[in-house]
Amino acid sequence: MKSFSLLCAAMAAVAGSDPARAADAPAIEYLNSGKILPSTLPFSEAVRVGNLVYLSGQLGIVPGSMKLVPGGIKEEARQTLENIRTALEAHGYKMSDLIKCTVMLADMSEWAAFNDVYKTFFTGHFPARSAFGANGLALGARVEVECIAAVAK
Repeated sequence: MKSFSLLCAAMAAVAGSDPARAADAPAIEYLNSGKILPSTLPFSEAVRVGNLVYLSGQLGIVPGSMKLVPGGIKEEARQTLENIRTALEAHGYKMSDLIKCTVMLADMSEWAAFNDVYKTFFTGHFPARSAFGANGLALGARVEVECIAAVAK
């Protein structure tokens, strides 16, 4: 069994080092606009892989600060979605390019209030979406949203 595991590992290593496959792999770009958070934080605002952009989670912070907007879930939700729009536009995308969003709420009883704000940021089609309760969001936030955007090649 041990030799079978070694053989599988060797085959995986050889397959992963195929120059033809490496040439077909999409370029990966790590993106930081500096328009929302300082670019000195230990993560990228977004990562582009081919025609997809994976956005890091956004909070309802005042751009250029680490302070949440006052006013509770609706104001935080609005600012969170504005921050997503800013990040997308900084990298050549728009809200209509979103295909998936993951919503984390500090209190699931605020789901309907979040939805009231969320639906105002989209016309026509909505991205696929998941929502779940989370204990202890960064900065004491009420909501965090991460998204994936895509454009046709």
